Amino acid sequence: MATQHLSLPAARDGASPAAQATQDPRSAQRNVRAHQRENGHSHAQREVASSHALWLLAVLAVTLVVGLLVSLVAPTASAVASSAPARTAALPHAVSAAVGQVDPAAPAPDAPAEPEAPAVTTPVTWGVRPADTVHGTDRPNYAYGLDPGTSLDDAIIVSNYTEGPLTFRVYAADGYMTEAGELDLLPAGEESQALGSWVTFEAEDVTIEGGGTAVVPFTVTVPADATPGDYAAGVVSSLLVENAEGVSVDRRLGSRMHLRVAGDLVPAVVVDDVSVTYDGTLNPFAAGSAVVTFTVTNDGNTRLAPGQSVRVAGPWGAGAQSAPRVDLPEMLPGTSLTRTVTVDGVWPLGRVKGSVTVSAEVVTAIGAADAAPLPVAPATGSASTFAVPWSALALLVLVVGGVVLQRRGARRRRASDERKVAEAVAQALKERDEQPVV
Repeated sequence: MATQHLSLPAARDGASPAAQATQDPRSAQRNVRAHQRENGHSHAQREVASSHALWLLAVLAVTLVVGLLVSLVAPTASAVASSAPARTAALPHAVSAAVGQVDPAAPAPDAPAEPEAPAVTTPVTWGVRPADTVHGTDRPNYAYGLDPGTSLDDAIIVSNYTEGPLTFRVYAADGYMTEAGELDLLPAGEESQALGSWVTFEAEDVTIEGGGTAVVPFTVTVPADATPGDYAAGVVSSLLVENAEGVSVDRRLGSRMHLRVAGDLVPAVVVDDVSVTYDGTLNPFAAGSAVVTFTVTNDGNTRLAPGQSVRVAGPWGAGAQSAPRVDLPEMLPGTSLTRTVTVDGVWPLGRVKGSVTVSAEVVTAIGAADAAPLPVAPATGSASTFAVPWSALALLVLVVGGVVLQRRGARRRRASDERKVAEAVAQALKERDEQPVV
């Protein structure tokens, strides 16, 4: 009987068909496990990178919060001290009021002055006012215009409103501006160097009976070498009063005097020592404010009535805001005043610049020889500071941190799903490998 041979294809690579069939599922299992190890390693790397990113974000957030707190509690820049000479001894209030600006609501010039000194053994009241002369009537103060080497005669009226006689000392003293911008006189005993020394009286003392009035003449003589320009002084009546402790108190009452010496008048104003600080808010959607400090100096030889404008803006003029005008009093030659203004509605645009512009007009004194208005060139000054939006940056860090955490959670969920699928495939392959081969 003939035998029929079954022809089978030869196994590749010398392996039997059964061995090759067994090798395929094992190879798949190894591939799955290798894929698992690779995925696990990549997942670990991603977790480390995410952890580092979160640490960096946390450090940045802490830095921003600390910077915000520092910017909120840091004190603003102190005002620059005025360059005007300081005067430690001030005149009594009654004298300052009489020498300063005239109050429209104040009583008539010859009204009695009520002393404000401590209790005295004998209460005294008196008043002073400019006399009615060829230089004017019903004058609130004295104002002249003279050439160098010339002089004039005038007078002051002193009224005694007490019952008994009083002896007053009369003299003149140089005027100066206080840091508050008020006109005051040199303290008693300090020698005058300008207009106060150019005024002379026929007698230094005058005695006035109770209820009486005296006209006290004086002469103003301008030296031939006097420098042209404006000068200020005060004509003073002084009275020594003994208080309850037996201490003699110098009570003074006077009227101010302005003099313009003819010649080359050169008005000039200067702005310097400009500084700006920024004050932010906790609200990231609200603007803050800028504090601008500046010093104005009358650098000419005439009295000036200055006015200022302050502007704060970001880069390229973005978000510009202006401050309301502050009151600047009349300024004597050579005096300086420091002022501070607050500009609201300034946005933190990284860096802000504060600009100050001061314009001025020459004060025309009554009776001045040169009454024509003189032009005054405006003065400018500026300063910059950082305006960092700490609140907005902190909010941005929180938003970015939230997005990073959300994406990290999503990656973790995807990795968990992939692990579950891989484990299911591995389990299926394992069960298949354990089945007997027929």
